[in-house]
This record gives sequence, structure tokens and C-alpha cells, in this order.
Amino acid sequence: MFGLLKRMFEKKESKPERLPFYDIVCPYCFSKFHHEDVVFRAAHHRDDDEALALQEDEALNHYREKFGLAPIDELEAIIHPSMIPDENKLYSDRVLMGVSDKYSVVTRNRLCPECHNDLPVTAGKHPSNIVSIVGATSVGKSVYMTSLIHTLQRKTANNFDAACIPLDNGISRRFRQEYEIPLFENGNLLNSTQKTRRQEPFIFQFVFKDEDQSPLTLVFFDVAGEGMTDKDYIKLHASHIKNSSGILFLVDPMQIRTIREKLIHLMGEKPGEIVGQADEPREVVISLFGDFIAHQENSKTKIPTAVVLTKSDLLGALAQENGDYIRSNSNVFHNVTHRDHLNLNEFENINGEIRRFLEQVDIAFINALDVYFKDTAFFAVSALGSNPVDRQVNGIISPIRVDEPFIWLLYKLGFIEGRHEQ
Repeated sequence: MFGLLKRMFEKKESKPERLPFYDIVCPYCFSKFHHEDVVFRAAHHRDDDEALALQEDEALNHYREKFGLAPIDELEAIIHPSMIPDENKLYSDRVLMGVSDKYSVVTRNRLCPECHNDLPVTAGKHPSNIVSIVGATSVGKSVYMTSLIHTLQRKTANNFDAACIPLDNGISRRFRQEYEIPLFENGNLLNSTQKTRRQEPFIFQFVFKDEDQSPLTLVFFDVAGEGMTDKDYIKLHASHIKNSSGILFLVDPMQIRTIREKLIHLMGEKPGEIVGQADEPREVVISLFGDFIAHQENSKTKIPTAVVLTKSDLLGALAQENGDYIRSNSNVFHNVTHRDHLNLNEFENINGEIRRFLEQVDIAFINALDVYFKDTAFFAVSALGSNPVDRQVNGIISPIRVDEPFIWLLYKLGFIEGRHEQ
């Protein structure tokens, strides 16, 4: 009887009541707006009508300029719904989805009113649940993102009756050509994001086959440490964090001074790129979240945040030495598959172990997290399963627990249940 009652209380986090429509968060510029405030790209152009002639889209080109992308000379005109009679507005489930212009030509190409990028078709009908991947330069964000998306598409989605889909074909091609093929097919370690290169977000949606279930949008928005000095870039990044529903905050063991020199000594060579002394986890928390969180209630954020210790395979060297920091039979080194629900036994074990480990090696970081965040959990992942040599992965890439932090966020956001296994 007790077991039954226990399982009854291990259901999803309480799910908010379904509303007829929701505010939209743009997955490109992260501005937030009402669904009636979208704009539309005209479905045709006319040389005899200045309002519908091909023209430069200054808002879109300004966005593209931020990421070093070439401007687009001319596009179809922008149509503002405020200029369209109500009888020419097209709604679906009480959400504005299209307009008919004065020539009776219909467009359903909805755009963000700030940056004029295309919006997901589900925008406004479901909550804009965005999960962000953040962390300091050189913690392996690009490699983790590649391994995570690869795993979500090939394993995790099927385990949760869902699909992981790129937002558009351009993102799909860019991910395959620049990330997935070089890493998973050629075994080449990805280069760090260039200091001078600003990377446009990679956007994927985790879509459940249950049509009544909201999709979850995963946004990978990389920022080189040097980019944090650019005011426009900082503003974009702050909006990215502020309007996220969940955060994957990556920490590299090599950021932690207590064990950095020990790892270098034990490995006999540099185990990955050394993160700068100024980029210790506590400083990253302050620089990435300080200004944003200072304006929240009680100066804390309620956004569920998964603290992800990357390159967990490196910790094997510590376990082999004397086990003071981590045991050789640690949960860190064993892969786990969560299916249909979050296995709370596995989650509680890894969460407790990694928090205790970080308290031992970097208590200042834990204290900073406790000050700024109301809802954190701790994980350890290996995106590759082994330490690359000379920037080359030898053998088959076997990620370890790489999707677990994402699955925890699914649980926290009410998408899936959590259960204790018997």
C-alpha cells in the first residue's frame, strides 16, 4: 500500500492549466511578445505597389550582422497585422496564424517582430519552453551539444515516444556538416568557437507524438568569453537566459583549480584544453547570471538548472589514484537508460554524488549556486566516452549519461513522470 501511495506522489511536476494561447519567446533573439504582435512575410511581391515591392529587411539584416552573416539584399515585404482588417486575419485555436493582404493573397509565414526570423508553427499554441546550454569558453559546449542531439535523435526520443527535429532544413544541414559528421563519422574533435566568431543559435524541438503535449525547444547558443564584453551581445545572451524554461550549465573538471594540476599530473599529458584561471566555475556563475538574477525575486532564479560536469571520463584517473575524490565503482562511469519516465533512484544517486564531489573540490562554486538558484540538480556526463588523443577520437564514440540532465528538465517542466524503481 505504501509503495502505491509513493508512486502516486512521484508523478510529473504540477502542470499549469492549458490556456487558449501563450506568449511567444523567439528562439533566435529571445524577445517575448503576444501572439497578436507577430509580423508576416508577404507571400508575393508587386512592382506596381511600393508597400509590397521587394525590399531590404533591416531588422533581419541587423540580426544577421551580429553573427557575421551576409546581409540579404531584397525580400518580400513585411506585413503588420495592425494594418490588416480583422476580417482578413486568420486564426487557429484562437492564435493569429495568417493574414490576407489587399490583393487577397494569404501568407502564414509568421515572423518575430524584433528580428524577423521565422517562428515555429507551434508558437503561441503551446508554451515557449526553451532549454539553454551555457558555460564558459572551452568547457566542451559544442561537443556536448553534438553528442546530446545525436543521442536525443537516435535513442532518447524513441524512449519517450517523441522525435528530436531541427527547426529548419538549414539548421539540419549545418548540424550534420559542421558537427555530427566530423565528430561521429570522422572522429575529429570539434574546434572551440572562435573568439571573433559569433555562432547563430542551433535550434531543435523535442516533439511528442501525443498532439496534446507541448514541444520543448532546445537552443544551443554559444558565446566565446571575449564576446561578453560586447553590450549588444550581452543583452542578447541575458534575454536568452531570462526567457529560458530550463538551463544546462556545463562545468569542465579542468576549470576546478583543486583538481586541475592533479589531473594533468595523473594523465601524463594535457587532458583536453586548459580553461583559463579566471574562468573558474564560481566566476562563470557571477558573469553569466549575476546581472540577470539580481533583478529576480529575492535575487534568485526559479529556472530549473542542471549543473553538468562534463568530461566525466577524466575522473577515472582520480578514482584510480586513491579514491579520495571519487570511487572506482562510481555511478559516474556507468551509463543509464531512462525510458518513459525519469528513474528517480538513478537521478538521486548521481545528483548526491556529484554535489558531494563539487562540495569537496570547489565549495565556493556550490555556495554561489545556492545563493543564485532555487532549483538545481547535479550530473556528470562524458560526451565521447573516452579522452581524445591529439584531437582525434579513437574507436567508437560511446556517450555516458549524456541525455540525463535533459531528461531531468523534462521531468521538472512536467513533460514526463519520475518514479522510484523497485
